Amino acid sequence: MSTSQPSFVDSDPSGARTRVSQLLSGPLRSILILQTKHIGDLVLSSALARNLQLEYPGVRIVFLCDGRFAGLLTANDIASEVVTFRRSHMRGTPLRRTQELILTLLKLRRGHFDMVVDITDTKTSRFISGLVGARVRVGYHPSERPPRWLERQPANVKAKPFGYGEQHFLYRYLSPLEALGIELRVRDPDIRPLPFETTKALALLDKFHLRPNAFVAVHAGASFPGRRWQPERFAAAIDRISAETGLDVALVGSPDENEVVEKILAAAETPIVNLVGALPLDTLPALFKQARLFLGNDSGPMHMAAAVGTPVVGLFGLQSPVHWGPVGVPSIAVRPAMPCDCVGGDLCERPDPNKACCAWRLEVDTVVDAVLQLLARTKLALEAAV
Repeated sequence: MSTSQPSFVDSDPSGARTRVSQLLSGPLRSILILQTKHIGDLVLSSALARNLQLEYPGVRIVFLCDGRFAGLLTANDIASEVVTFRRSHMRGTPLRRTQELILTLLKLRRGHFDMVVDITDTKTSRFISGLVGARVRVGYHPSERPPRWLERQPANVKAKPFGYGEQHFLYRYLSPLEALGIELRVRDPDIRPLPFETTKALALLDKFHLRPNAFVAVHAGASFPGRRWQPERFAAAIDRISAETGLDVALVGSPDENEVVEKILAAAETPIVNLVGALPLDTLPALFKQARLFLGNDSGPMHMAAAVGTPVVGLFGLQSPVHWGPVGVPSIAVRPAMPCDCVGGDLCERPDPNKACCAWRLEVDTVVDAVLQLLARTKLALEAAV
């Protein structure tokens, strides 16, 4: 890894653009974005990709991500290409991690990237950034996980941890634009399902007699049990929403969330359409775009629904919606008063917000009131659009 190129953080856009041009010393044809985290992070990162596409028309935008999410990025016009790796292997034995890292680097080196933007900001992603061979390497300064021992930050363009004076993680992923001197034209994630995905989503709705803009999409899953609102409360809320609005309700999610879904179906009195596992992740944004409203836990599908323009009621626990709430659409983030008395017992691992059970304290009335309020607030806009 060469150390001869200068690094900089420049608040003057024209100065930043000049320095980037000097580093490139030629046309910018391809950009690699390192985003190896979860669905929600990828959705928020779509705003970064959209701004880069606008700044550099015709540039090849490539993401490095877990192989499970490759179709989501290409089917929804977020990336032109995806280089995949197996996240499970990166958490395996030292030999398996080394093999996966070498295979990933070989694939990336063949891409001949002019710029790499590391928004993952880990020891591994910094290592990859330094070995890709790109002339422009964007990373954070200071890093969320500062380099130790013989590690170093390979970036020669250094972005603020959070750009534009904002606290939401969206602006962490937009911050590289500021460092590159690029105008922020698209402030919110904007997922545009391709026509083929929309056709599949509409066919599924027709199969289950669901009308566009006449159903609530409910996602009851999350990566950690403590972030999943209780199934019996979801069922009670669905019964009230259906009775008071006349809207149909469809449960969505991945097949591994079937246990939660079965509990909701058993507890609810209202007929509910179960679409869990009925569509691949790639097509889920197209389905959300047809929904009147999304109701769900703080998770990737919540951000996905917001990114296609569907109003969102998000259920939060210890993790603050100030940092992770839905953006760009009419929304309500429902969260219990903090600090709260622990209700998760040994399951909670506070202060880690990803391993706390505060969402369990949300009351059914509070959630239903938020849904009814948001439906009323967005009714006129929907009627005008129709």
